[in-house]
Amino acid sequence: MRQRSFIAITAALAAGALTLTACGSRDDEGSSSGDSGTTVTIGVDAPLTGDLSALGLGIKNSVDLATKQANSQKYVDGVTFKIEALDDQALPSPGQQNATKLVADPKVLGVVGPLNSSVAESMQKIFDDAKLVEVSPANTNPALTQGTDWNTGTKKRPYTSYFRTATTDAIQGPFAAQYVYNDSKKKKVFVIDDKKTYGAGLAATFTEEFKKLGGTVAGTQHIDPDTKDFSAIATQVKSSGADVVYYGGEYPQAGPLSKQIKAAGAAIPLVGGDGIFDPTFIKLAGSNSTGDLATSVGAPVEDLASAKEFVANYKAAGYTEEYGAYGGYSYDSAWAVIEAVKKVVDDNGGKLPDDARAKITAAMQNVSFDGVTGKVSFDEYGDATNKQLTVYAVENGAWKPVKSGTYTG
Repeated sequence: MRQRSFIAITAALAAGALTLTACGSRDDEGSSSGDSGTTVTIGVDAPLTGDLSALGLGIKNSVDLATKQANSQKYVDGVTFKIEALDDQALPSPGQQNATKLVADPKVLGVVGPLNSSVAESMQKIFDDAKLVEVSPANTNPALTQGTDWNTGTKKRPYTSYFRTATTDAIQGPFAAQYVYNDSKKKKVFVIDDKKTYGAGLAATFTEEFKKLGGTVAGTQHIDPDTKDFSAIATQVKSSGADVVYYGGEYPQAGPLSKQIKAAGAAIPLVGGDGIFDPTFIKLAGSNSTGDLATSVGAPVEDLASAKEFVANYKAAGYTEEYGAYGGYSYDSAWAVIEAVKKVVDDNGGKLPDDARAKITAAMQNVSFDGVTGKVSFDEYGDATNKQLTVYAVENGAWKPVKSGTYTG
């Protein structure tokens, strides 16, 4: 988003308080020397209020958990990590203001966030001008890392300070199209998006691949994300003869849209990206959402022992909110900042250099570790090297994984 998600971690997992030793790959010992009393702040930007706050609070808490783990392990000797979490309300303007505020605090040496790609667009230059590294756990719009001409084959990285741990819609949209056409055998799609950076971009990459495979687009439409009445569009979907709907957007609109499409008499699945992959979608969509589909980045939790450790530690920490779709990616984004700080401190005799921000940004390019969501590292564009995706279906009132893999062009 997203933009989105980490891996669908179910609430049924055992909540025993396991100690997360950096996902089994890091030494619990910190560096041997340090600048005693140094505090490093990791900024967090996410929607902490509003419709998407369930995701934003999960991001904030997961970053907080990473800093607490690093501090308890003394992972960077002499450095204490803390967070500064700011609410962007899922809107570009507050996000831009937050970026300016974080840049103004000299203790902020890295930022995790935002959730929304449109918000990231408003923040990137501010962070880059200040040489302040930003790692998003959820942004998926390809232009953020590969430039606006990425879909023509001309890729150019706009900002070297921007990284992300989630894969992009250049992969997620086509991956969904292949599943819908080849596996679900749906040949006629009605495409809807919310006109925002994430939703419109995801819908476009899905549509391109679906048509390439031989599918037909029965109709296209855009919604106003500030409304919840989609009855007119639902009627259009019904009369189009489409056997599936693809929606580019997020769950606050996707849930009511799915419900109203079914109520209009179109008993067809709604498919979306990681932006709809949240339990709230199912609550909003109602009982007829069975069979609706979502793609999300990463692998199912049962394949990742490290994620079980994360869940147990999150529960043991006593957060009142769920970690949400991006919890694991947020933890890994924060730990990537921590790893970069450690590298810079170790290279400077155990102390932070005066140009710490620039050096931490440079160090991020070579960060590599085994994280909650799998191998965490970045390519030449700042994109995650982990390209795995999963398709989830609504079954018995919950999201269930049905297929994992990656897009094969």
